[in-house]
Amino acid sequence: MDSAAPPDGAPPRPRASRPPRPAFWSRVPWLDTTWQGRRSLLLLDLAVTAAITGGAALEVLARGGPSSVVTLLVTAPALLVRRRRPLLTVTAGLLLSAVMGLTGTFLTAPRTVLVIGLHTTAARHGFTWRTWLAAVPAYAVFLIPALLLGSPDWPSYLITHAVLTLLPLLTGIWVHQRAKVLDLLRERAETAERERDLLAERAVTAERRRIAREMHDVVAHRVSVIALQAGALTVIADGETAEVAEIIRKSGSAALAELRDVLRVLREDESEVVAPGLPGIGSLVADAPGRVDLVRPDPLPEVEPAVGRAAYRVVQEALTNAGKHAPGAPVRVLLEAGERLVVQVSNGVPERPGGAVPGSGYGLLGMRERVSQAGGTVSARPEGGGYVVRAEFPC
Repeated sequence: MDSAAPPDGAPPRPRASRPPRPAFWSRVPWLDTTWQGRRSLLLLDLAVTAAITGGAALEVLARGGPSSVVTLLVTAPALLVRRRRPLLTVTAGLLLSAVMGLTGTFLTAPRTVLVIGLHTTAARHGFTWRTWLAAVPAYAVFLIPALLLGSPDWPSYLITHAVLTLLPLLTGIWVHQRAKVLDLLRERAETAERERDLLAERAVTAERRRIAREMHDVVAHRVSVIALQAGALTVIADGETAEVAEIIRKSGSAALAELRDVLRVLREDESEVVAPGLPGIGSLVADAPGRVDLVRPDPLPEVEPAVGRAAYRVVQEALTNAGKHAPGAPVRVLLEAGERLVVQVSNGVPERPGGAVPGSGYGLLGMRERVSQAGGTVSARPEGGGYVVRAEFPC
């Protein structure tokens, strides 16, 4: 297989830019900070907050005290902001736990808020100073009741509260690392997809170049020989034979020019052979064999490039068909510009039957596709013993 490198000096084709990806934690459902992601978790967060706040309310009713009321008022907001501001949740849990410890009012809600805040902080920030900045004060706050009331079993108390501090930290760090792994896997998948697209593009480019070489070596050579032989025939022949030979020579030269355009497209991967547009129809009519009349407005209307190219191809294909199937018949090319651009090519009754000139069978089909892509319509029908091709385009 040939090398797929771009031609020397050719600038690399720009690739479609990808939208920026969100932060990695937004790709894990329980860490998603976008509204679309939060929406699926909103009911869960409300349920957890309601359960913890309800438990705190029962404890307040049972024990009373102003500090218990403050705990009840702070618990719900602290839990609701934990996904967006986890350090704020940790701070609220620290303050509530410290107040509870210093006042001797021991409630479950402050510690629950603190544990949830530690987990969310670790999940958001990972193994960083922010996580340990939250963990160290949390462990100290957990020890306040033992310091104030005394504990008969200090080793057990220290180990229990160390586990209570480390467990949410470790689970949060695991979530953080898992999110990073998912991010890495996604990046690798996207890289593999880009590489696969690049390899496929290179394979297509190599195949196009192979086709271009084959067309150049075979088709272009044979058309060149035909044009050269026709040119030689115009010199040694006279009369009608010389006229026909000149037509063949011009057609061969035009075919070579268009073949060069096709080869350039195959080699450079351009989207389409650029047709001359409306201004080129005059030259097309002048080079056509037989009697061809052109009726067009002066000046020519300004149309979109795609419309001009499609109109040129309609006239080109219609003149070719008229020459093959109605040789010697008068042909009339009409261009009208108004609300719509009208391109009509009509031929009369042929002087002699058309020869068995081989065709590809795709002329009219290709014409319809070009006209449709330019936003127009085309019709082809017999009329008065001849044939009429009519295309209309938006101006």
